[in-house]
Formats: sequence, C-alpha cells, structure tokens
Amino acid sequence: MTTLSELLATKGRDVMSIAPDDSVFSAIEAMAKHGVGALLVMDDDKLVGIVSERDYARKVILAGRSSKETPVRAIMSSKVICAEPSRTIQEGMAIMTERKIRHLPVLEGAKVVGVVSIGDLVKAIIAAQKHTIEQLERYVSG
Repeated sequence: MTTLSELLATKGRDVMSIAPDDSVFSAIEAMAKHGVGALLVMDDDKLVGIVSERDYARKVILAGRSSKETPVRAIMSSKVICAEPSRTIQEGMAIMTERKIRHLPVLEGAKVVGVVSIGDLVKAIIAAQKHTIEQLERYVSG
C-alpha cells in the first residue's frame, strides 16, 4: 500500500501558503497563479489554518466583504484536518471523504511536509488499480 510520503515523493512536496494577515485578494491571486484550490495559512513555520476558493465564495462574495480589505484570518478554517506521512492513500481518502474536505496537509510532528488533494489520491488509486489489472492480465495470459 502506497503511503502519503511515497505519493509526495512522486508528486512533489511544494507547499503553497499565505500569512494570516495577508489579504484574501492576495490569497486568490496566489491560488490562480499556482493553479491550486487552497493555500495553507502559515504563521512563520506554524500551520494556523487553510483557506480555499470555497471559503472565498461563501465568506467574502456571499457576505458582501471586500477581498482587498479582508484578511485571510477572517475567513480561513482554523481547525485543519491533517495526516501523518505514514498513512496510506486509502486512509487519506477515507479521512477526506468522511470530513468532506478536498485538501489534506501532511505533517511530520508539527512540520508541514506536503499537501495532497482529493485529485492526487484519486489519480494514485487509479494508477495502482491499473497496475494490478495489468499484472493479473499477464498472469492469466502467461
């Protein structure tokens, strides 16, 4: 079973983040620039929250706030669900499905070592299933 650590070794460990006092506008700009749907909110090296496009839509646009004047800390989710690098992809998928989240920070102790998205996990599961099918086909035809 593939672990989140192994997935991050292939996918990359880059973490896109923003400071809690930065504007929501800056967060949305960064998400667009990097092609991601969420940013970790970091205070120095400490994970203090996560902010997503969904937070922006619900807590800024629908609330009639200004994205240039609203700080990220006002709309971020501060209770961040995380996983350890030793967790399997299937365990990561179960956490994300149960908690209805799309981004899962991976922490080793208190240190962020990467982030996986639901898309990352789905791709990894499909690749593993494809490999299993190929192995079974070779076995049956060999």
